[in-house]
Amino acid sequence: MSTLLHFTPPFSLLKHPPPASAAPLSSLLRPPRHALRPAHRRGSSGPIRAHKVVIEHEGLATELEVEPDETILSKAIDSGLPVPHDCKLGVCMTCPARLVSGSVDQSEGMLSDDVVERGYALLCVSYPTSDCTIKTIPEEELLSLQLATAND
Repeated sequence: MSTLLHFTPPFSLLKHPPPASAAPLSSLLRPPRHALRPAHRRGSSGPIRAHKVVIEHEGLATELEVEPDETILSKAIDSGLPVPHDCKLGVCMTCPARLVSGSVDQSEGMLSDDVVERGYALLCVSYPTSDCTIKTIPEEELLSLQLATAND
């Protein structure tokens, strides 16, 4: 009679496979995004609520409820909006938008401060901090502005 052995970190021998509910190794190496973002707004007495975000894309306005631990881009994609995107890290500038109203936290992105102050955002690193309206724009509009300010 043979016994099936499974190796699991830290390389102990088990006679049974780990339970299906065991977390994958990748989740142990990196905490979930919600653990990295504050669950409560400073000075508030309760948890942050989801914000209403209206995305104007290709002439259509779509309202989304965006949770505090998700980006506007991830919610838009999950909702089936065909918004442009690529790296999802805030560096390629493929998901540009103009903030029409409201505010977002995009501190994880690479846009210069003066471009952000002019109301531009990258959807992949934009977390709403209030209800807001955002209009997608051509990538070239943001690239020319970002490059012009880089030369100043």
